[in-house]
Order: sequence, then structure tokens, then C-alpha cells
Amino acid sequence: MKKDQIKILLVEDNEGDIVLTQEAFEMANIQSEIAVVRDGEQAISYLTKSGAFQDATEPDLILLDINLPRKNGQEVLHFIKTDPKFKHIPVIMLTTSSSEKDINEAYKNQASCYIIKPVEVDAFLNIIVEIENFWGKIVELPRNKFVL
Repeated sequence: MKKDQIKILLVEDNEGDIVLTQEAFEMANIQSEIAVVRDGEQAISYLTKSGAFQDATEPDLILLDINLPRKNGQEVLHFIKTDPKFKHIPVIMLTTSSSEKDINEAYKNQASCYIIKPVEVDAFLNIIVEIENFWGKIVELPRNKFVL
């Protein structure tokens, strides 16, 4: 059975990482639609469909960096996981931080997983492909909006 297109929100301020992530998704042969926002405030605006994001589509999966301008990834994660409208969305922390404090805080705030971005391009691309395979082919994501 073929899955529907997976909708991904990439919250990342590093242009190089954005391009690499998009390229890896194109290479992986998984039907996906990637929306990109470049800071924590934009991520919250995207999810709440406010400001420039009134036509935003609710993502099935969020890839979230920690070191973001305006609101950091931990603040965005906390917002997502404490709001009943969004807490069902899996959030993958994808960051360069290997800080034990950051890792523990992310899991305390209910991150689905925490992945440290490798420095090498090939290793980074491999991680994106593995994320796609797991979340795009193996895992069943919630497809219907939750009603409260």
C-alpha cells in the first residue's frame, strides 16, 4: 500500500543545511512536501497559520533545529508539545548540539528523537535518507486532525 505524500516542516536557519535536506529528500524517492521556516517565531506562526502563513498546511512531521534566532528550538518544541492542536505531531530534533543539557531538555519536552547533525555531507545525507525511510515508509503517522 502506497502512503500519501508526507508533509514536513523544516525549521532551520542554516541555508546549507536547508539545501542538503531538500536534496536528500529528492534523492530518497519518498513523496514529500517540505515547508521551510528559518526561525522559531516563524515556526509558531506557520503552525498557528498566522501572519504570512495563513495558508500553511499542518505538517505530518517536524524537523527542528535547536539553535534558531528569535525563539530557539527548545521553546518551539515546548510550544508544540503543550498545545493540544499540535502535540500529536512527531518532532525530530536535528541539530549540531551534542550538549547533554540540550538532549535531556528535548526529551523532557517530548521530542520524538534527537539526532546530532554530522559534519560530513555524505553522513548528513545518509541521516536524512534514514529519517525519510523510517518516518516516510515504516511509521504510520496520524493523518486526521485531532478534534478536541
